[in-house]
Amino acid sequence: MIRSWNAFVSALPDAPLSTPPLETPMVNDLCWFELVTPVTEAAGAFYKAVVGWTDEMSSGPNGPYTIFKAGEHPVGGMLRMADMPPAWLAYVAVDDVDAHAGKVKAAGGQIHQPPLDIPQVGRFAVVADPQGAAFILFRASVDQAPPRPAPMAPGSLGWAELHAADGEAVFPFYADLFGWVRHDAIPMGEMGVYQTFGSPQEAFGGMMTGHQPAPRPYWLLYFGVEDIDAAQARVEANGGRMLMGPTEVPGGAFVLNAMDPQGGLFALLGPKL
Repeated sequence: MIRSWNAFVSALPDAPLSTPPLETPMVNDLCWFELVTPVTEAAGAFYKAVVGWTDEMSSGPNGPYTIFKAGEHPVGGMLRMADMPPAWLAYVAVDDVDAHAGKVKAAGGQIHQPPLDIPQVGRFAVVADPQGAAFILFRASVDQAPPRPAPMAPGSLGWAELHAADGEAVFPFYADLFGWVRHDAIPMGEMGVYQTFGSPQEAFGGMMTGHQPAPRPYWLLYFGVEDIDAAQARVEANGGRMLMGPTEVPGGAFVLNAMDPQGGLFALLGPKL
């Protein structure tokens, strides 16, 4: 799926960036996101209008691939898949795809696509945790991690959230696989506990029990916007459906959950201006 990485790397500007390039790969961090959808033209127009991305076309062995950009930074992609319901997939950078895929299987997870090389791009595997939430393991063929937008910048991946069948039960799977650690545990009443997680240095996601309205556990990706109210108006004006929010979260930001016109679930994160 990440056959787009070649174009992702080649699209990086030569001029100095406000966010300096990292010196080492983003091991055990979220490094890319990808929308699989049966209707790429309409879906691309929706997300460009709502999130503010620009795009550029690339190509791979199985056809066209769209790269979404936040300013000058390539941040994610879109692939047409007619036989799958629309969904966003998160890529996690690892140092050894095969070893991590083996750990997934040994821990009771699923291998949807065994490790596969894409020449001059990298190696990837599509997997799922023991409760069924899918994600992608990836090791790039380049040694240097690409620069990314500043955290929470418009168009960036601001947060990743696992909607699990049982969040407490599945956390050890990710802790063993990626070395993620628990950060704050936030009581949510009847909804249970919202457990934030990340590297030992910082939290970059959360886990909770309950995966409605999806039929099975999934990863929900939050994209940064400049103004949550304006973004809500764009969701509704462009055929999307609001599911929750805007709701204030710790730190003063606001979030909303929504569905794109094709049925893909996503979330937005930003201030109220």
